[in-house]
Amino acid sequence: MLYYAAVFLVIALIAALFGFGGIAAGAAAIAKILFYIFLIIAVISLVMGLLRR
Repeated sequence: MLYYAAVFLVIALIAALFGFGGIAAGAAAIAKILFYIFLIIAVISLVMGLLRR
């Protein structure tokens, strides 16, 4: 999931470089959402790992 967030971030940067503001904003929003989902899953995994011990 972190890979896809990085891919959308790169797409957003390239789109912004070429002047496609709408596409850049959309790709950046998707990257941000995927990153937050990754963080939530990582925290849940950490807590579940600690509880199993």
